Amino acid sequence: MKLDYSDRGKQPVVENIEALTVENENYRTTIWTGEKLQVTVMSIQPGDDIGLEIHHGIDQFLRVESGTGICKMGPSKDDLSFEQAVKDDDAIFVPASTWHNVENTGNVPLKLYTIYAGPDHVKGTIHPTHEDARNDPNEQE
Repeated sequence: MKLDYSDRGKQPVVENIEALTVENENYRTTIWTGEKLQVTVMSIQPGDDIGLEIHHGIDQFLRVESGTGICKMGPSKDDLSFEQAVKDDDAIFVPASTWHNVENTGNVPLKLYTIYAGPDHVKGTIHPTHEDARNDPNEQE
């Protein structure tokens, strides 16, 4: 089965989100951008992370499809007082305007998908690597 990773936001779509997530090799691929939410799939390499970030006014949901990691959250960059291990089938709920990071602590890529309510990335965003995301001027806080 050929998977379609194009951003078909604002169109009705039914997809196998698990297959899209597990087969994705890019650090981040935006697969659907609507007016009120956005879905991306991510592949975080061993020893890497999503990067300490905050989404002002945007709630976020992440689901781990495979791999292991650690989730950290808190009210400021210097106060990540919430910390919990994550693994396959875990869901992470990040309240709007909360600092957070998810680190891959395993030896295989951490595969997850995330839903932003509302959108956080430019429609169609693809970052093959974490470094590409760091260098994307649209991703700067």
